[in-house]
Amino acid sequence: TGDRIASFMWNNYRPLELYQGVPSMGCVLHTLNIRLSPADLEYIINHAGDRIIFADEDLLPLLEPLWGKIPCVELLVICRHGEGGESSFENQIDYEDFIAGHEPAFDWPDIPETAPMGLCYTSGTTGNPKGVMYTNRSTYLHTLTESLTDSMGLSALDSLLGIVPMFHAMGWGLPFAASMLGTKQVYPHRFMTPDSFLSLMEQEEVTISAGVPTIWQGVRAALTANPDKYDLSSLNRLTCGGSAPPVEMMRWYWNSFEIEMIQGWGMTETNPLGTLSRKVSKRSQVGISEDQQFENIAKAGLAMPGLEIEIFDEEWKPLPHDGEAVGELCIRGPWIASEYFNDPQPEKFHDGWLVTGDVAKMDADQYVIICDRSKDMIKSGGEWISSVDLENHIVGMPEIAQAAVVAQPHPKWDERPVAVVIMAEGQSLDQAAVIEHCSKVFAKWQLPDEVIAVESLPLGPTGKIEKKTIRANMEKEGYKLPDLR
Repeated sequence: TGDRIASFMWNNYRPLELYQGVPSMGCVLHTLNIRLSPADLEYIINHAGDRIIFADEDLLPLLEPLWGKIPCVELLVICRHGEGGESSFENQIDYEDFIAGHEPAFDWPDIPETAPMGLCYTSGTTGNPKGVMYTNRSTYLHTLTESLTDSMGLSALDSLLGIVPMFHAMGWGLPFAASMLGTKQVYPHRFMTPDSFLSLMEQEEVTISAGVPTIWQGVRAALTANPDKYDLSSLNRLTCGGSAPPVEMMRWYWNSFEIEMIQGWGMTETNPLGTLSRKVSKRSQVGISEDQQFENIAKAGLAMPGLEIEIFDEEWKPLPHDGEAVGELCIRGPWIASEYFNDPQPEKFHDGWLVTGDVAKMDADQYVIICDRSKDMIKSGGEWISSVDLENHIVGMPEIAQAAVVAQPHPKWDERPVAVVIMAEGQSLDQAAVIEHCSKVFAKWQLPDEVIAVESLPLGPTGKIEKKTIRANMEKEGYKLPDLR
C-alpha cells in the first residue's frame, strides 16, 4: 500500500487499465511525462521512489540511458503493440504475461479515502519538477465536479477523444469522469497528428475532445486545407486548456462547424480543473449576443463548485472584483494541493491558499481573467504589459498561426515586448501590418518593438510554448531591440 508504480506510455487502453487497477490495490499511479529530459526523468523516478515502470515498447529507448541510475526500480513491464522495442533492463516482463499470472477474482482492500492514489510532477520550468500527490478523496470529488452538466456536459451518450496526455495532471481527470459516466473513450496512441485525430473523430463518432490550443490550431489548419475530407457531424464540443485559446480560433470552430470550445484553467496542483468557461454559463446570460458569448469564453471562467478563488495584492489583501484590479491568483479547495511530495515550498502556499503564479483579475460576475504568468509579464516604463493579450490579438490575423510575446531588456524602459510568430502556410510576414493590427486595441507603448517570423516555437513537456527558452535563445544569439542596434 502506498508504493509508487510508474507509467511511461502514450494514450491508449493500457494506461486506462492502470488508472483503475493501481489505485484499486492501494498503490499510487505515477504518470511519467514521456517528453521530459533524461535528467528530469532520473530525478523524478528517484524522488518518487518508483518500484515498477510500465512502458510502451516504442518508448523504451528513452529509458535506456537511465538504467543503473534509478536503483529504486525493481521491475519493467513492457506493453507490446506490435511495434518492436527491447530493453537491457534485467528484470522485465511483457504486460500480457504479467497480468496472465494472476487470478481474475480480486479481494478488494479497505483503502482510506485520504490515502494517496496518484502522483504527477510539474513541468519544472523553474528548478526541479515538484510532485503533487492526489488522494482517493480529492480525485473522487474532482471527478464528481467534472461530471456536472454545467462542467463539460459529459454523459454516457458521448464519445470522448482524449488527446491531452494521460501523464499530464491525470489527463485533466477525464479518464475518471468518462469511466464514472460510461462515456466511450477513444485514444490516439502515438499517432499524434491532426489527420489522425480527425480520422478518429469521424470513425468513432466523437462528440467531445480535449487538448491544448496548439492541437486545435493544427486541426484547424488540416480542416482548412481539406474542408470536405472529414465528417465531423457528431463533434459538438472541444475542451481547451494549458494556455489561453485565441478568440478568433474559437469563433472559427463555431462559425465553420458549430463546435463549441470550452476553456478550462488549472494546473497540476489543482488536479487540474479550477475554472471553466462556456459561451453561456449563467441563466442571466441567456439571449446575450454572440460577441458577448465569445467574451465569456475568452475568460478563464468561473470557479468550479467547492473551490474558492481570490486575487491578492503584495500585502495579501484581497483585491476588488471589478475587472480592473490585478493581483496574485490564489485558490483553495478539497482537491487543491496544500503541499508538494517530499519537497517543502513555503512560498507556494499561504494560509491554506495555493499561490498559482498567475497574475489575474476578477470581474463583478466572478469570472477569472488570466493576465499572464507572473514570470512572463512585461514591465515597461513602470507599467505592466500582458504578453497573453498581445498574443491572442496577433493570432487573430489569418496570416499568423502561432505567436509568443516575450520581454527583452531595455536600458531606459526596463523591458520591451517582442513578438515571435509562425506564419500560416503560404504567408509571409508584414511587420507593419501586425503592428497596425495591434494598434487598434493597444496603446502605443504596449506595441511590440519588433515582430520576428520563425519556423517553429519551442514547446514544453505539456505542449505549452516555452517562453523561457525563447528568451534564452535570444540572449544566446545576442539579440538587441531595434532602437539599440
